[in-house]
Amino acid sequence: MNPESQYVTPSDAESTVTARLAVPAGVLAAVAGAFAYVGTVNPYQPGHYPVCPLYRLTGIYCPGCGGLRSAHSFIHGDFLAALQDNALAVVGYLGFAVLWTVWVVRAVRGRPVRIELGRGQLWLLGTLSLVFTVVRNLPLGGWLHP
Repeated sequence: MNPESQYVTPSDAESTVTARLAVPAGVLAAVAGAFAYVGTVNPYQPGHYPVCPLYRLTGIYCPGCGGLRSAHSFIHGDFLAALQDNALAVVGYLGFAVLWTVWVVRAVRGRPVRIELGRGQLWLLGTLSLVFTVVRNLPLGGWLHP
C-alpha cells in the first residue's frame, strides 16, 4: 500500500462533502419546488386541487385538510392564516426545517443521520394527530377548521 494514498487531499475532502450533501440538497430542491408550485397556484381558488376524499364523503376534516392553503399562506408570510388553515402542517414545516438542518450539519461533519423514533414517540405523534383531528371537528375546535 502506498503511504501517500492514506492522505486525503483538499479536493478529495471537498468532493466527499459534496457527495454527502447531494441527497439533502435534492430533498430540499423537491420540497422547495412543491412549495413554489403551491405558492404560485392558489389553493384558495376552487378547481386547482382535488377536494379531500374524506371531507367530500363524510364532511370530516382529516389532519391534512387545509394543508395546501396553509402552505400557500406560509409562503406568502401570512402565518396566522397558515396556522388557522392547518396548525399541524405549520408544526410539520418547522419540524422539517429543524431536521433538515441537523441532517446537513451531520453530513458536513461526516456523521451518520439516524432519526430513530421509539414506540412511545410514534404513539405520541399518532395521538397528537388524532387529538388534532377530533378537536378540529368539534364545535369548540371551529377555529381549527380550514
